[in-house]
Amino acid sequence: MSIHASHLFDLDAIMLSPICDLGDGLSSRRALPSSHRRMVGPFVFLDHLGPRVFEAGHGFAMQPHPHIGLAAVTYLIDGEIIHRDSLGSIETIRPGEVNWMTAGSGIVHSERASPASRASGGDLLGFQAWVALPARHEEMSPGFAHYSAPEVPRLCAQGVEFTLIAGRSDGLVSPAESLSDLVLAQIVLTSGARYQVKADFPQRAIYVASGEVEIAGEARIFGEAELILLKPGAEIVVRAPAFHSARLMLMGGEPYPEPRHIYWNFVSSSLDRIAQAKADWREGRFPSVPGEHEFIPLPEE
Repeated sequence: MSIHASHLFDLDAIMLSPICDLGDGLSSRRALPSSHRRMVGPFVFLDHLGPRVFEAGHGFAMQPHPHIGLAAVTYLIDGEIIHRDSLGSIETIRPGEVNWMTAGSGIVHSERASPASRASGGDLLGFQAWVALPARHEEMSPGFAHYSAPEVPRLCAQGVEFTLIAGRSDGLVSPAESLSDLVLAQIVLTSGARYQVKADFPQRAIYVASGEVEIAGEARIFGEAELILLKPGAEIVVRAPAFHSARLMLMGGEPYPEPRHIYWNFVSSSLDRIAQAKADWREGRFPSVPGEHEFIPLPEE
């Protein structure tokens, strides 16, 4: 991963997101966390899933694995994923839809290609973010919510499609109960279109998922897999170059007063709580996903 400081006031740093192997033929670009920035507001994790094309008869299967202390947000652009969890939830997420899974005191879930997409083959493209829960909510009861495409707020104007996945921005409010003040949004710019990033939150970042963007006052072009960290209070304008479109992810929010510790799929303000979660998974004390017996073992130290 590389990092570059900007000479302009309104940009903080630019980081190139590495490729991560998720197993079973699926990879991602991991924008967060990194050695240079652990969090953006309450966000501790952002994965750009795909793009991946599976041939007929092939797919992916993320076996049951645990989480604590976070909410996992999944948004799809192409493909289908079947979510199953230890609460008994079963949901197929499709393009334009949002899954919001609150881990709280502990949840186990699996993510798999749907039987239909595995049989016929097809594309997979999407994003998953983890939001660290506020300290007072870290041990709340786990929960799961699914939002269909019509429930997800969107604005389309002057070549800009703004999709609010979670939180608030641009006069829109997501139905997802985030428990902290934040924004997670997809921004699609057609050729030459502009979007002004609001200074609503003290910490914000833009991830370039595809294409390229220009930023007013900055000489360079920002390309795919770059995470642009914005300075507090800066209002910047991003623009898709002529004859090109761009897909961006915007995330931000209020940082927490306490640090967050991250180990594998566990997030907590307490190192002791992380250690307990590791022991609980190793000893089989987490709840299971009904009907599923495989699991992903705790990684080696």
